[in-house]
Amino acid sequence: MRSVSVLAYDGMTAFEAGIVIEVFGLTWPDIEQPWYELKICTETPAPVRVIGGATMTTPYGLAEFAAADTVVVPSVADPRARTSPELIDALRRAHSNGSRIVSICSGAFALAAAGLLDGRRATTHWRYADLLRERYPSVEVDPDPLYTDEGDILTSAGCAAGLDLALHLVRNDLGSSVANAVARRLVIQPHRAGGQAQYIESPMPPEPGDAPIARSLSWALEHLADPIGVPDLARVASLSPRTYLRHFVRETGTTPSKWLIAQRIQAALAMLESGDAPIEEIATAAGFATPVTFRHHFTRAVRTSPSSYRRTFRTRKSPPPA
Repeated sequence: MRSVSVLAYDGMTAFEAGIVIEVFGLTWPDIEQPWYELKICTETPAPVRVIGGATMTTPYGLAEFAAADTVVVPSVADPRARTSPELIDALRRAHSNGSRIVSICSGAFALAAAGLLDGRRATTHWRYADLLRERYPSVEVDPDPLYTDEGDILTSAGCAAGLDLALHLVRNDLGSSVANAVARRLVIQPHRAGGQAQYIESPMPPEPGDAPIARSLSWALEHLADPIGVPDLARVASLSPRTYLRHFVRETGTTPSKWLIAQRIQAALAMLESGDAPIEEIATAAGFATPVTFRHHFTRAVRTSPSSYRRTFRTRKSPPPA
Protein backbone atom coordinates (compact mmCIF):
# COMPACT_ATOMS: atom_id res chain seq x y z
CA MET A 1 0.00 0.00 0.00
CA ARG A 2 1.28 3.44 -0.95
CA SER A 3 1.56 5.77 2.03
CA VAL A 4 0.63 9.46 1.79
CA SER A 5 1.08 12.15 4.43
CA VAL A 6 -0.44 15.61 4.41
CA LEU A 7 0.51 18.51 6.65
CA ALA A 8 -2.19 20.25 8.69
CA TYR A 9 -1.36 23.63 10.22
CA ASP A 10 -2.95 26.28 12.39
CA GLY A 11 -5.24 28.60 10.43
CA MET A 12 -5.78 26.34 7.43
CA THR A 13 -9.03 25.77 5.58
CA ALA A 14 -10.59 22.32 5.59
CA PHE A 15 -10.57 22.33 1.80
CA GLU A 16 -6.79 22.42 1.56
CA ALA A 17 -6.22 19.14 3.36
CA GLY A 18 -9.62 17.86 2.21
CA ILE A 19 -8.40 17.55 -1.37
CA VAL A 20 -5.74 15.07 -0.29
CA ILE A 21 -8.07 13.30 2.14
CA GLU A 22 -10.79 12.89 -0.48
CA VAL A 23 -8.54 11.39 -3.15
CA PHE A 24 -6.09 9.37 -1.07
CA GLY A 25 -7.97 8.74 2.18
CA LEU A 26 -11.31 7.44 0.95
CA THR A 27 -11.64 3.91 -0.34
CA TRP A 28 -13.66 3.20 -3.46
CA PRO A 29 -15.49 -0.17 -3.21
CA ASP A 30 -15.89 -0.48 -6.97
CA ILE A 31 -12.19 0.15 -7.71
CA GLU A 32 -10.37 -3.15 -7.36
CA GLN A 33 -6.95 -1.77 -6.48
CA PRO A 34 -5.06 -1.64 -3.19
CA TRP A 35 -5.56 1.97 -2.14
CA TYR A 36 -3.39 4.48 -0.30
CA GLU A 37 -2.71 4.73 3.42
CA LEU A 38 -3.17 8.36 4.50
CA LYS A 39 -1.89 10.12 7.60
CA ILE A 40 -2.71 13.70 8.56
CA CYS A 41 0.31 15.17 10.34
CA THR A 42 1.12 18.33 12.28
CA GLU A 43 4.33 20.00 13.35
CA THR A 44 3.41 19.94 17.06
CA PRO A 45 1.04 17.81 19.19
CA ALA A 46 -1.18 20.83 19.89
CA PRO A 47 -4.57 20.98 18.12
CA VAL A 48 -4.61 23.11 14.98
CA ARG A 49 -7.38 25.60 14.36
CA VAL A 50 -9.31 25.34 11.12
CA ILE A 51 -11.00 28.41 9.66
CA GLY A 52 -14.60 28.45 10.85
CA GLY A 53 -13.96 27.60 14.47
CA ALA A 54 -13.14 23.90 14.27
CA THR A 55 -9.99 22.30 15.65
CA MET A 56 -8.12 19.25 14.45
CA THR A 57 -5.94 16.81 16.38
CA THR A 58 -3.88 13.93 15.06
CA PRO A 59 -1.45 11.44 16.61
CA TYR A 60 0.99 11.90 13.74
CA GLY A 61 3.85 14.39 13.69
CA LEU A 62 6.74 15.30 11.42
CA ALA A 63 8.36 11.89 11.83
CA GLU A 64 5.38 10.19 10.19
CA PHE A 65 5.08 13.06 7.73
CA ALA A 66 8.63 12.55 6.44
CA ALA A 67 8.34 8.75 6.36
CA ALA A 68 5.52 8.55 3.79
CA ASP A 69 6.03 7.56 0.16
CA THR A 70 4.25 10.76 -0.92
CA VAL A 71 4.53 13.88 1.23
CA VAL A 72 2.05 16.72 0.64
CA VAL A 73 2.21 20.33 1.82
CA PRO A 74 -1.27 21.64 0.92
CA SER A 75 -0.37 25.30 1.51
CA VAL A 76 1.27 27.53 4.10
CA ALA A 77 -0.33 29.96 6.53
CA ASP A 78 1.60 32.95 5.18
CA PRO A 79 3.80 32.79 2.07
CA ARG A 80 5.76 35.78 3.36
CA ALA A 81 6.61 34.14 6.67
CA ARG A 82 9.65 31.96 7.27
CA THR A 83 9.16 28.22 7.09
CA SER A 84 9.99 26.53 10.37
CA PRO A 85 13.38 24.77 10.59
CA GLU A 86 11.58 21.63 11.73
CA LEU A 87 9.42 21.45 8.61
CA ILE A 88 12.42 22.21 6.39
CA ASP A 89 14.31 19.37 8.01
CA ALA A 90 11.37 16.98 7.58
CA LEU A 91 11.03 17.83 3.90
CA ARG A 92 14.74 17.37 3.29
CA ARG A 93 14.72 14.02 5.11
CA ALA A 94 11.75 12.84 3.11
CA HIS A 95 13.40 13.83 -0.15
CA SER A 96 16.71 12.23 0.72
CA ASN A 97 14.84 9.03 1.59
CA GLY A 98 13.22 8.91 -1.84
CA SER A 99 9.77 10.27 -1.02
CA ARG A 100 7.70 12.02 -3.67
CA ILE A 101 7.29 15.63 -2.51
CA VAL A 102 4.11 17.49 -3.46
CA SER A 103 2.90 21.02 -2.86
CA ILE A 104 -0.50 22.56 -3.47
CA CYS A 105 -1.02 26.29 -3.90
CA SER A 106 1.29 28.25 -1.56
CA GLY A 107 2.83 25.03 -0.24
CA ALA A 108 5.50 25.62 -2.88
CA PHE A 109 7.04 28.18 -0.52
CA ALA A 110 7.83 25.45 2.02
CA LEU A 111 9.44 23.30 -0.67
CA ALA A 112 11.44 26.28 -1.91
CA ALA A 113 12.59 27.11 1.61
CA ALA A 114 13.92 23.57 1.91
CA GLY A 115 15.88 24.05 -1.32
CA LEU A 116 13.93 21.31 -3.10
CA LEU A 117 12.85 23.57 -5.96
CA ASP A 118 16.28 24.98 -6.80
CA GLY A 119 16.87 24.66 -10.54
CA ARG A 120 13.45 23.12 -11.03
CA ARG A 121 10.27 24.25 -12.73
CA ALA A 122 7.50 24.89 -10.24
CA THR A 123 4.16 26.63 -10.01
CA THR A 124 1.96 28.13 -7.34
CA HIS A 125 -1.18 30.26 -7.16
CA TRP A 126 -0.86 33.04 -9.74
CA ARG A 127 -1.12 35.74 -7.09
CA TYR A 128 2.00 34.36 -5.35
CA ALA A 129 4.09 33.66 -8.46
CA ASP A 130 6.00 36.94 -8.40
CA LEU A 131 6.65 36.62 -4.67
CA LEU A 132 7.97 33.07 -5.10
CA ARG A 133 10.24 34.22 -7.92
CA GLU A 134 11.48 37.17 -5.86
CA ARG A 135 12.18 35.21 -2.69
CA TYR A 136 13.67 32.16 -4.41
CA PRO A 137 15.40 33.25 -7.63
CA SER A 138 16.87 29.76 -8.15
CA VAL A 139 13.37 28.38 -8.79
CA GLU A 140 12.05 28.37 -12.35
CA VAL A 141 8.60 29.73 -11.54
CA ASP A 142 5.97 29.04 -14.18
CA PRO A 143 2.57 30.56 -13.27
CA ASP A 144 0.74 29.13 -16.29
CA PRO A 145 0.12 25.40 -15.73
CA LEU A 146 -2.28 23.86 -13.27
CA TYR A 147 0.59 21.74 -12.01
CA THR A 148 4.15 20.76 -12.78
CA ASP A 149 5.81 17.37 -12.56
CA GLU A 150 9.55 17.21 -12.04
CA GLY A 151 9.56 13.51 -11.24
CA ASP A 152 10.09 13.43 -7.49
CA ILE A 153 8.90 17.01 -6.96
CA LEU A 154 5.42 18.12 -8.01
CA THR A 155 3.69 21.46 -7.50
CA SER A 156 0.20 22.73 -8.25
CA ALA A 157 -1.41 26.12 -8.69
CA GLY A 158 -4.35 27.27 -6.53
CA CYS A 159 -6.04 24.85 -4.15
CA ALA A 160 -8.56 23.50 -6.66
CA ALA A 161 -5.65 22.63 -8.97
CA GLY A 162 -4.61 20.24 -6.23
CA LEU A 163 -7.39 17.97 -7.46
CA ASP A 164 -5.82 17.94 -10.92
CA LEU A 165 -2.46 17.09 -9.42
CA ALA A 166 -3.95 14.42 -7.16
CA LEU A 167 -5.56 12.73 -10.18
CA HIS A 168 -2.24 12.96 -11.97
CA LEU A 169 -0.58 11.10 -9.10
CA VAL A 170 -3.26 8.40 -9.16
CA ARG A 171 -2.82 8.11 -12.92
CA ASN A 172 0.92 7.68 -12.50
CA ASP A 173 0.49 5.07 -9.78
CA LEU A 174 -2.53 3.08 -10.93
CA GLY A 175 -3.19 4.00 -14.55
CA SER A 176 -5.61 6.24 -16.39
CA SER A 177 -8.68 4.03 -16.01
CA VAL A 178 -8.47 4.23 -12.21
CA ALA A 179 -7.83 7.99 -12.28
CA ASN A 180 -10.78 8.48 -14.60
CA ALA A 181 -12.97 6.42 -12.28
CA VAL A 182 -11.98 8.60 -9.33
CA ALA A 183 -12.70 11.73 -11.39
CA ARG A 184 -16.17 10.45 -12.20
CA ARG A 185 -16.92 9.82 -8.54
CA LEU A 186 -15.71 13.33 -7.68
CA VAL A 187 -17.75 14.70 -10.61
CA ILE A 188 -14.75 16.52 -12.07
CA GLN A 189 -12.93 16.37 -15.37
CA PRO A 190 -10.05 13.89 -15.63
CA HIS A 191 -8.19 16.56 -17.66
CA ARG A 192 -8.79 20.27 -17.39
CA ALA A 193 -7.86 22.86 -19.98
CA GLY A 194 -4.55 24.51 -19.21
CA GLY A 195 -3.16 21.56 -17.34
CA GLN A 196 0.43 20.41 -17.47
CA ALA A 197 1.78 20.06 -21.00
CA GLN A 198 2.14 16.27 -20.83
CA TYR A 199 -1.65 16.08 -20.78
CA ILE A 200 -4.03 17.23 -23.45
CA GLU A 201 -5.82 20.53 -23.18
CA SER A 202 -9.46 19.42 -23.33
CA PRO A 203 -11.71 22.46 -23.60
CA MET A 204 -14.85 22.67 -21.52
CA PRO A 205 -17.89 21.35 -23.41
CA PRO A 206 -20.34 23.89 -24.75
CA GLU A 207 -23.17 25.12 -22.61
CA PRO A 208 -26.32 22.98 -22.84
CA GLY A 209 -28.14 25.91 -24.44
CA ASP A 210 -25.95 25.83 -27.54
CA ALA A 211 -27.53 22.72 -29.04
CA PRO A 212 -26.04 23.11 -32.56
CA ILE A 213 -22.47 23.16 -31.25
CA ALA A 214 -23.15 20.29 -28.85
CA ARG A 215 -24.72 18.29 -31.67
CA SER A 216 -21.71 18.83 -33.91
CA LEU A 217 -19.25 17.80 -31.18
CA SER A 218 -21.19 14.62 -30.48
CA TRP A 219 -21.16 13.85 -34.19
CA ALA A 220 -17.42 14.54 -34.42
CA LEU A 221 -16.67 12.17 -31.53
CA GLU A 222 -18.55 9.43 -33.38
CA HIS A 223 -16.59 10.08 -36.60
CA LEU A 224 -13.07 10.83 -35.31
CA ALA A 225 -11.55 8.34 -37.75
CA ASP A 226 -12.95 10.29 -40.70
CA PRO A 227 -11.58 13.51 -42.18
CA ILE A 228 -13.45 16.36 -40.45
CA GLY A 229 -13.31 20.03 -41.30
CA VAL A 230 -15.19 23.15 -40.27
CA PRO A 231 -17.63 22.80 -43.21
CA ASP A 232 -18.55 19.30 -41.99
CA LEU A 233 -19.12 20.49 -38.43
CA ALA A 234 -21.06 23.52 -39.61
CA ARG A 235 -23.30 21.36 -41.76
CA VAL A 236 -24.17 19.12 -38.80
CA ALA A 237 -24.90 22.23 -36.73
CA SER A 238 -26.97 23.75 -39.56
CA LEU A 239 -24.86 26.91 -39.49
CA SER A 240 -22.66 28.66 -41.99
CA PRO A 241 -18.93 27.93 -41.51
CA ARG A 242 -18.25 31.51 -40.42
CA THR A 243 -21.11 31.54 -37.90
CA TYR A 244 -20.18 28.09 -36.66
CA LEU A 245 -16.57 29.09 -36.08
CA ARG A 246 -17.63 32.16 -34.13
CA HIS A 247 -19.99 30.16 -31.91
CA PHE A 248 -17.46 27.35 -31.45
CA VAL A 249 -14.67 29.64 -30.24
CA ARG A 250 -17.06 31.48 -27.94
CA GLU A 251 -18.40 28.29 -26.35
CA THR A 252 -15.22 26.20 -26.07
CA GLY A 253 -12.44 28.75 -25.92
CA THR A 254 -10.49 27.04 -28.69
CA THR A 255 -10.67 26.34 -32.42
CA PRO A 256 -12.26 23.29 -34.07
CA SER A 257 -8.89 22.03 -35.32
CA LYS A 258 -7.30 22.21 -31.87
CA TRP A 259 -10.34 20.57 -30.31
CA LEU A 260 -10.26 17.74 -32.85
CA ILE A 261 -6.56 17.13 -32.29
CA ALA A 262 -7.13 16.99 -28.53
CA GLN A 263 -10.01 14.52 -28.88
CA ARG A 264 -8.06 12.34 -31.29
CA ILE A 265 -5.12 12.20 -28.91
CA GLN A 266 -7.50 11.34 -26.08
CA ALA A 267 -8.80 8.45 -28.17
CA ALA A 268 -5.25 7.37 -28.94
CA LEU A 269 -4.34 7.40 -25.24
CA ALA A 270 -7.04 4.87 -24.48
CA MET A 271 -5.90 2.64 -27.34
CA LEU A 272 -2.26 2.85 -26.26
CA GLU A 273 -3.13 1.99 -22.67
CA SER A 274 -5.45 -0.91 -23.33
CA GLY A 275 -4.39 -2.61 -26.57
CA ASP A 276 -1.47 -3.86 -28.62
CA ALA A 277 -2.39 -2.41 -32.01
CA PRO A 278 0.55 -1.00 -34.01
CA ILE A 279 1.08 2.74 -33.82
CA GLU A 280 0.12 3.06 -37.49
CA GLU A 281 -3.29 1.48 -36.85
CA ILE A 282 -3.89 3.67 -33.84
CA ALA A 283 -3.04 6.77 -35.88
CA THR A 284 -5.63 5.81 -38.49
CA ALA A 285 -8.28 4.81 -35.96
CA ALA A 286 -7.85 8.11 -34.12
CA GLY A 287 -8.28 10.09 -37.33
CA PHE A 288 -4.76 11.28 -38.08
CA ALA A 289 -3.83 11.46 -41.75
CA THR A 290 -0.47 9.75 -41.30
CA PRO A 291 1.55 8.15 -38.48
CA VAL A 292 4.02 11.02 -38.84
CA THR A 293 1.26 13.55 -38.18
CA PHE A 294 0.06 11.48 -35.24
CA ARG A 295 3.52 11.30 -33.66
CA HIS A 296 4.04 15.04 -34.18
CA HIS A 297 0.83 16.08 -32.44
CA PHE A 298 1.10 13.41 -29.75
CA THR A 299 4.66 14.33 -28.81
CA ARG A 300 3.83 18.02 -28.81
CA ALA A 301 0.85 17.53 -26.47
CA VAL A 302 1.99 14.68 -24.22
CA ARG A 303 5.73 15.44 -24.23
CA THR A 304 6.65 11.85 -25.02
CA SER A 305 6.31 9.49 -27.95
CA PRO A 306 3.32 7.13 -28.37
CA SER A 307 5.60 4.13 -27.84
CA SER A 308 7.07 5.56 -24.65
CA TYR A 309 3.64 6.45 -23.36
CA ARG A 310 2.43 2.90 -23.98
CA ARG A 311 5.43 1.41 -22.17
CA THR A 312 4.99 3.74 -19.22
CA PHE A 313 1.29 3.32 -18.63
CA ARG A 314 1.09 -0.35 -19.54
CA THR A 315 3.83 -0.97 -16.96
CA ARG A 316 2.09 1.13 -14.30
CA LYS A 317 -1.18 -0.67 -14.87
CA SER A 318 0.33 -4.13 -14.56
CA PRO A 319 -0.87 -5.99 -11.44
CA PRO A 320 1.72 -6.46 -8.71
CA PRO A 321 3.33 -9.89 -8.43
CA ALA A 322 1.52 -12.38 -6.21
